[in-house]
Amino acid sequence: MTAVKPRTPAGAFTTGEIGAGRRLLPAMKGNEIAFVGRSNVGKSSLINALTNRNGLARTSHTPGRTQELVFFAADDHLTLVDMPGYGYAAAPKAKVAAWTALIHTYLRGRANLKRVYVLVDARRGLTAADDEVLETLDSAAVSYQIVLTKADEVKPGELAACLDATGMALSKHPAAFPQALVTSARSGAGIPELRAAIARLLAEQRR
Repeated sequence: MTAVKPRTPAGAFTTGEIGAGRRLLPAMKGNEIAFVGRSNVGKSSLINALTNRNGLARTSHTPGRTQELVFFAADDHLTLVDMPGYGYAAAPKAKVAAWTALIHTYLRGRANLKRVYVLVDARRGLTAADDEVLETLDSAAVSYQIVLTKADEVKPGELAACLDATGMALSKHPAAFPQALVTSARSGAGIPELRAAIARLLAEQRR
């Protein structure tokens, strides 16, 4: 009797294709630090401010411009990863779903991923879409920290309220740093502190 192989559902990917997709990623070496957040949260602008190179990461006022993982190798010890934005984007729903799945797959399967900075717009605070990413990071036991962006566009009282609400939310997430960082790519506020946090992480990895 001849065994019949189960059919692959139309549109589904085979195990071989999944493996081939993983091999497209750069080899896992050194330390990777990823930046993730909702579309138009300011990831590319923050990376440019962090590295003091305005044209390094592509910026745009159109949500969803970054649609793939972009790796920036600082040296053999550090790579910064600019991830696609999740949530609203000016792109077809199927494409948005595809790169949202890519985000979650990367966060779960990258052994040399040392930290994820989850960028949250200080004008809006944490959203349901952010919560899904935090749950993925918790389940993967990946260390992460919230970075509030665009702080220069928020009044001091509103920023303080956002920080308090963020702190309360993070207390429920075991893999999260309890304190959020506050930044503005435009004014430069908080950028030295973010650099210092990364420097401390790399120093700890060398011990």
